[in-house]
Amino acid sequence: MSELNVQLVSVERAVWSGKAKMLITRTLDGDIGVLPGHAPMLAQLADGVVTIRAVDGSVVVAAVHGGFISVADDAISLLAEGAELADEIDVDRARRALERAEADQREGADDTVLSQAQNRAETRLRATEARLEK
Repeated sequence: MSELNVQLVSVERAVWSGKAKMLITRTLDGDIGVLPGHAPMLAQLADGVVTIRAVDGSVVVAAVHGGFISVADDAISLLAEGAELADEIDVDRARRALERAEADQREGADDTVLSQAQNRAETRLRATEARLEK
């Protein structure tokens, strides 16, 4: 059985590495799934949820904030500006961050900064929800 060698790293640390059967992530061009034998590619990651189905049967879910994905010879490198495993996310803190961003937006604060904060909080919450669904 073919396997994928996956490395998920952020600017701060190595988040996860191991062998996988499949990986699903979001790029600026849309969602993609990667199986063994996938064609080589390089794409820009969008803020979103990464789901990794490990060969041991476990499912790893992470929130990823920007970066790049590289696929070549059954090796996947996800180089993220920010990434955290769903198990590490403080749900209450993410909800408060989303509420703050929404409140600031209603008060007319800078839309660019707010949309980034809101998007990151929403991505973190989606990752925790995806973890519960696995």
